[in-house]
Amino acid sequence: MTRNEQMTTSIQSPADTRYSGTENLEVMRDAVNYNRYLLDLIREHAGTSKRVIDFGAGTGTFAGPISRSGLEVTAVELDEGQRAHLAKQGLRVAANTADLPEPAYDYAYTLNVLEHIPDDVEALRGLRAKLAPGACLLIYVPAFQVLYTSMDANVGHVRRYSRDVLVRHVLDAGFAVDKVEFVDSLGFFATLVFRMTDRGGGNVNPRMLRLYDRIVFPVSRLLDRVFRRWFGKNLLLVARNP
Repeated sequence: MTRNEQMTTSIQSPADTRYSGTENLEVMRDAVNYNRYLLDLIREHAGTSKRVIDFGAGTGTFAGPISRSGLEVTAVELDEGQRAHLAKQGLRVAANTADLPEPAYDYAYTLNVLEHIPDDVEALRGLRAKLAPGACLLIYVPAFQVLYTSMDANVGHVRRYSRDVLVRHVLDAGFAVDKVEFVDSLGFFATLVFRMTDRGGGNVNPRMLRLYDRIVFPVSRLLDRVFRRWFGKNLLLVARNP
């Protein structure tokens, strides 16, 4: 069973617990500037929150540091091996949102996860059921279906999002949208070039990743101030549970 099929069951009960994209997750740990940006993003929108859900926590790249900063993080992760790794870090873990008390959380974030889930609206509804009224939800996903490559396929991406589709799905799940914008404007063109030269391997090149992360991504973030309304490799959305 692929990651997208597994995550569909994350609201109820898991069937299989394997995730084929673990190797790429490990490689992405070396994306220092990218991961720092996402951590800063999580902290920026946490506000005065105390109880937090990391939906699709993976190996704890973000749940670990956020927990150490003083927040009570519950890491929701379907993959059994990754869940064991999270538990070894001292994190609260759950296989699915159905295992969480409701509504007990005042903040949730999900980074590069919804694109794995065929019925993402239902997944968002399940997540919303665990959030207190007024709670914040931070979403970060890949943008533009035209950028879909073998790398997306390799890690089980069902889709890349347009801004309109992401907003509609979040609204359909019952959230109110506060903000939506594109991120990583230069990444749009880099991924487009990769798509045109894609040979179907689907793996992250560690050397190229480090080069992009250290040199291109910081410049791209500066350019986002101009281009975030129109295009970027990713979409950032902030919503509230009414």
